[in-house]
Amino acid sequence: MTGGMATLAGRHALVTGGGRGIGAAIARRLLADGASVTLLGRDAGTLQATVQALRGQAPAGAMASSVSFVTADIADAESVARAFAAATEQAGPVSMLVNNAGQAHSAPFMKTDAALWRRMLDVNLTGTFLCTQAALPAMLEAGWGRIVNVASTAGLIGYGYVSAYCAAKHGVIGLTRALALETAARGVTVNAVCPGYTETDIVRDAVANIVGKTGRTEDQARAELAARNPQRRLVQPEEVADAVAWLCQPSAGAITGQAIPVAGGEVMAG
Repeated sequence: MTGGMATLAGRHALVTGGGRGIGAAIARRLLADGASVTLLGRDAGTLQATVQALRGQAPAGAMASSVSFVTADIADAESVARAFAAATEQAGPVSMLVNNAGQAHSAPFMKTDAALWRRMLDVNLTGTFLCTQAALPAMLEAGWGRIVNVASTAGLIGYGYVSAYCAAKHGVIGLTRALALETAARGVTVNAVCPGYTETDIVRDAVANIVGKTGRTEDQARAELAARNPQRRLVQPEEVADAVAWLCQPSAGAITGQAIPVAGGEVMAG
């Protein structure tokens, strides 16, 4: 799938966790498809730098007014409400929401305390819930909308030492399926994209954790993670972005309630 056609012209997309990694790749792809894009995150400096980079990658002036940012803590309802109000004022109602923001922290189950448990659920699940509640009314009023939740293969299968993260991502998949049924006849689709190990900050942190705890080299640690993928490689952020962009297309209107792995065959949904 390649961009370049203005199939999303006139649509406003908001991407949480849009400052780097998968979120920035999604924003770049949706812009290429003609959408206006708002990046949402906590770090204004990172978001501003990404906005400038996205503008710099386009022909002079082509996207200067099409990409902006707002700051919010997605686990806080008031912060989310303020951010969505600001995004709507800047670019109009949100018609495409990509819930991409997330965190992963590893710990054995018996060393997973209540604070870590709450943090994983707050960022990965409650944040998705709050942002979706903020975006959905305008979509229902318009009779058209796309919600894409960037979950994880951890939402489809289990991984050891990340029980809180797995629980949260399984929750995101359940939320996706339930909401898809509620909105199926109202022009709004709700889907999840489930990346495997992807070349992002989360994987770089996992590599550092493996190196620190096992003494393996960085290359060995990366190979260990990549070995889960039958293609023997890490997924690239642009590959996840392509899947998200497809689900946002008008032509994907019959696709809803799905959890689509982007993982080189690691998980085969059926």
